[in-house]
Amino acid sequence: MLYSKLFGKTKKDIKKYEAKNQEFLTKAGFIDQVAAGIYTLLPLGKHVITKIENIIREEMNNIGAQEIEMPLLHPKILWEETKRWQTVDVLFKTTSQFGQEYALAPTHEEIVTPLVKKFLKSGKDLPLALYHITTKFRDEPRPKSGILRGREFGMKDLYSFHKDKDDLHRFYQKVIEAYLKIFHRCGLKEIKITEASGGSFTKKFSHEFNVLTEAGEVDLIYCSSCSFAQNEEIAIKKQDDACPKCQTPLKKGRAIEVGNIFDLEDRFSQAFDLKFIDEKGKEKYVVMGCYGIGTTRLIGAIVEVYHDEKGIIWPKEVAPYKVHLIGLNLEEENVKVKCYNYYQRLQKEGIEILFDDREKISAGEKLNDADLVGIPYRLIVSKKTGDNVEIKKRNESQSTIISLNEAIKLLKE
Repeated sequence: MLYSKLFGKTKKDIKKYEAKNQEFLTKAGFIDQVAAGIYTLLPLGKHVITKIENIIREEMNNIGAQEIEMPLLHPKILWEETKRWQTVDVLFKTTSQFGQEYALAPTHEEIVTPLVKKFLKSGKDLPLALYHITTKFRDEPRPKSGILRGREFGMKDLYSFHKDKDDLHRFYQKVIEAYLKIFHRCGLKEIKITEASGGSFTKKFSHEFNVLTEAGEVDLIYCSSCSFAQNEEIAIKKQDDACPKCQTPLKKGRAIEVGNIFDLEDRFSQAFDLKFIDEKGKEKYVVMGCYGIGTTRLIGAIVEVYHDEKGIIWPKEVAPYKVHLIGLNLEEENVKVKCYNYYQRLQKEGIEILFDDREKISAGEKLNDADLVGIPYRLIVSKKTGDNVEIKKRNESQSTIISLNEAIKLLKE
C-alpha cells in the first residue's frame, strides 16, 4: 500500500484525549469518532480488526464451533419471551414507521435459542456450538475510554447447547483454552481469568478475561506467581494477603476486560421451550453456555498495553502491515527508483508492506509518523543506505544496515 494513497493519514492535533488508545488510534489514522461511543474504522483499523477476527475464527473452528450471521434488529416479542424487554438497562429500542417495536442487538440469546429450536431434532444433534462476529449496540450512559466502551462495537459471541451440565462444563474448559490462545496470538500474554457477576445479561456467575494495565476499568486482586485472580468487588482476599494457591503475597491492579463466558444453564431454553428427548425417552431442557470477545475493545486493549510516548507498538500477528518502508531523498531519481523496486520486490515475496512514498515530506515527519502508526518493522531506503536498507524493530532503538535479501530473510522467518 502506498501511504500517499492511504485514506486516513496521521493527524497532528494537540487535543486532549481521555485514553491512550483513543489518542493514538485517532492520531495514527486507525479510527474516526462520529459521536460519543461511535467510531468509524479507517483502512488501517479495518486491517487490524480483520486479523483479530481471523484469529478468532481459526480458534473457534478448532473447537468445533460453526459460524453463522444473525440479525441485529430483534422483534420486541422475543425479548418479552425472556422477560428482558424492561430489565436490560442498556437496551436500544426503536419503533418502525408501521408501529412495530424492535431492539438493536446487545446480545443474541433471543435469536439463537429459537433458531436452534427450529433445527434440533433429537439429543443426537447435541452438543452444538454456533458463533458469529458482528456489531452490537448498548445504550451506555457514559461511553468512555475510546473504543474500550462504546455504544456501537464489534463482538464475537459463541453459544453452545448441551444435554447436561457435565457436557457444558467440558466444552466450557475448551473455550477457556481457546480464548487464552486467541489473546496470546493477539500479543496479550498477561491474561487473568476472574470470577465475576454476570451483570445485566445473566444472574449466574461468569468468568472474565482481563488484561492488566493502568488504563483498566476494573480492580483485580491477583497473584503474580500463579493463575489466582478475583474481581475486587467479590474478592475473598485483599492486597498483600497470601495467595490461596501458592502463598505468594497478592497484588492489586487495574485491568481491561476483553472477554467473558457464562454458564446459562436452561434459562433461555425454558423461555423458548427448547427441549430434546434423552436416551430414556424423557424430555429435557437444553443446557446452554455463552462466550463473548469484544473485537473493537480488543484493539483498544492492545494499544493500551503496547505503546510508548511516540505511538503504538503493534504485536506482529495483528499489525496492519508487517513492514513500514520509508523512502528518503526521493527527489533524487536513482533513490526513488530503488525505493519502488524494493517495494515491488517485498510485495512479490508476500510481505505485507506500507510504503511511505511522499516526496515533499521531511525525514523527521516520516519517521515520527512511522513511530505513531507502530508497524513492527521499519525499513529505510535513502542516499545514505546505498544498495542496502536500514532496518529497525518498532520496539527497539537500534537500527542495522543490511542487504535487501538479508532483510527479506529476516522478515520471513
